[in-house]
Amino acid sequence: MMQYHGFFETSSSNFTPSPERSARAMVPQEGADVWRLAILAILTASSNPTMAKIQTEEVTYSGGGVEMKGYFAWDADQQGPRPGIIVVHEWWGNNEYAHRRARMLAELGYTALAIDMYGEGKTADHPDTAAAFMNEALQNLDAMRARFEAGLALLKKQPTVDPTKTGAIGYCFGGGVVLHMARMGADLAVVASFHGSLGLAVAPGVEKMHTRVVAYNGEADPFNPPEQIAAFKAEMEQAGADYQFIQMPGVLHGFTNPKATENGEKYGLPLKYSALADEASWAHMRLLFEDVFSD
Repeated sequence: MMQYHGFFETSSSNFTPSPERSARAMVPQEGADVWRLAILAILTASSNPTMAKIQTEEVTYSGGGVEMKGYFAWDADQQGPRPGIIVVHEWWGNNEYAHRRARMLAELGYTALAIDMYGEGKTADHPDTAAAFMNEALQNLDAMRARFEAGLALLKKQPTVDPTKTGAIGYCFGGGVVLHMARMGADLAVVASFHGSLGLAVAPGVEKMHTRVVAYNGEADPFNPPEQIAAFKAEMEQAGADYQFIQMPGVLHGFTNPKATENGEKYGLPLKYSALADEASWAHMRLLFEDVFSD
């Protein structure tokens, strides 16, 4: 089923919104300028991030015999346990960009943990190094899943986390990882993939998926060609997933990262930041998470 919601082009399966959810998901249809105003309204309507007292902590943990470096963020003024969200990094590694997203989630009232999928806190500043790190991780999917599960177990142990309410977000490589973990039946209520590798979700997994899934994809992203998109949707349909696939018109890979344009030009890669796509996808994710964790 195809739906057009202003800036978004979406497809979804097994998704019958309640009247309340429909109202919360509605967006203006008059174009980008109205979208931007709507997003600003959404971002200022609920909690005020400037009032949050965000605390962060770098942690060392292990999984599968590998030492990993994680980054926690939470609102110290918020009382009681709250949902916990895993953040999985781009192919560059668990760097400041992933940490910033963890802090943004903390401002929304979640406890977030940016996990290390490469081990030893390795990060890259060149595409060749990033590709080598990523490909090494992908060569052993069992080990990759073990690293994710180690981070999830650590998150659930935190006193500020309700272990029955967990989710994950990921970018680029990390977007593929969270989709893969949802497909494998990880204990996650919801996952959001931003310009993620859709191919990682196309794998034999649980018979019935219980994780809500949303994938934000750049329409002009050559890393997810039409056949891969079709395979992803077919896999979600087969698994009976409650999913949304959201195309961002005219948008390239890396559209959420402000450094994407610079890196694209520097290394001759099809990367480009889009402020509108970044803001719109984050606002949509925020509403989805509020819906999932509202019980």
